[in-house]
Amino acid sequence: MIVSLTPNTTIDLTVFVPELITDTTLRASRTVYSLGGKPTDASWILGRMGVGSLALGLAAGSVGDKVRDMLEADGVTTDFVNAEGETRINTVIIDETTGEHTTITSASMFVEPRHLDALRERYEAALKSASVVITGGSLPPGMEPEFYVEAINMAREQGVPVIFDASQPNLGVGLEAKPTFIKPNHHELSALVGQDLKSAEALYAAGSDIMARYGSQVVISRGKKGALAVLREGGYRIPPIPVDVSSPAGAGDALLAGLAHAIHHGRPIEDGLRLGVAAATAVCLQPGTAAYEVADMRRFLPQVELIPYP
Repeated sequence: MIVSLTPNTTIDLTVFVPELITDTTLRASRTVYSLGGKPTDASWILGRMGVGSLALGLAAGSVGDKVRDMLEADGVTTDFVNAEGETRINTVIIDETTGEHTTITSASMFVEPRHLDALRERYEAALKSASVVITGGSLPPGMEPEFYVEAINMAREQGVPVIFDASQPNLGVGLEAKPTFIKPNHHELSALVGQDLKSAEALYAAGSDIMARYGSQVVISRGKKGALAVLREGGYRIPPIPVDVSSPAGAGDALLAGLAHAIHHGRPIEDGLRLGVAAATAVCLQPGTAAYEVADMRRFLPQVELIPYP
């Protein structure tokens, strides 16, 4: 069973405007509601492939109910702990003139020790039948980055592989627990190592250092430049598939889904990279976060190239 663990569940409201101008009233050309939160997105993406998973985490209020409904509609089993407040709504503003994306995040869910105790209990029970854990993302008020150390260690003690995706400071703290994979984008990896990593060479070197120090394999999403994988058996450069991008939000989460799919089915991780990149490309065609058409993913799958690197 694939388990996703999302401390900070999210709904993304994507708003398209002809041009983003401040200090005025803007009329949206269209709006789209979709899921946010890295592990939750991965469960949603897997569900559309017909692969079930168990989504654990924290949710609150009517927005939290909407997260449950959207996941369950695509075959995901949910078991969220009800926290205080409201699951957050992220507003993603897309400037149709420049193609630039601006995201406004909120903090509207509040977590108490009793909520964490309940989540820990459910997670511990789920690990008994888990094939892989996907976790990461931001943390709501009331939680500290050390949560990820505990969650990763609990999985490792049960022999369950962990795919971890977060930004700083959560990434650096969680990495201390030595997850099986981390999946930063190039900005997140740059922030982790404290320098601007612009080239494939610099990114690969940083990933290699991380693998040598922590044993974690590193898959780096590079936006329009594709992806880079630093694995124990070698590395790959994965060129992007050219498409007209509607919104790239959630494309990196498709890589999480692809990796989990391969691990769960006992397939080579290269199969997971191919599936993840094909799904990520399909995500880019849709306006909402992590939304995609399975037919598009299947169409892109034969086009994915894994080029040995360096």
